[in-house]
Amino acid sequence: MPKRGGTEVFRITGARQGLADDVRGRQRRYIISMSVRTLSVIAAAVLWNVERHVAIVALALGILLPYIAVVIANAGRESAPSLPSTFVPAPVRPVLGAAGTAEAAEDARAEAPYGGRN
Repeated sequence: MPKRGGTEVFRITGARQGLADDVRGRQRRYIISMSVRTLSVIAAAVLWNVERHVAIVALALGILLPYIAVVIANAGRESAPSLPSTFVPAPVRPVLGAAGTAEAAEDARAEAPYGGRN
């Protein structure tokens, strides 16, 4: 809806997440991934002589998870493609006047000052 100056109006639902909230969320995801990595390395050490193949899987997870956590943490700000468009189009005002017939146009011209001429 344009204002008097013709400025555009944006929907607040289309606004991106604040920078502080975005950084906090990425830090939280990184801490969770590194906690899972620490637990998998500890599990690999504990299970090495008990279940060797489970320990190897846990060790592989412990080796690969730091890379994945860093890539996820450095992914940058996320866009929200599922939200509606941020631009709200100006409402179309209906045209008031005749329905398009010649009789209605003549009536409007007759009622106008100066015989329909300005």
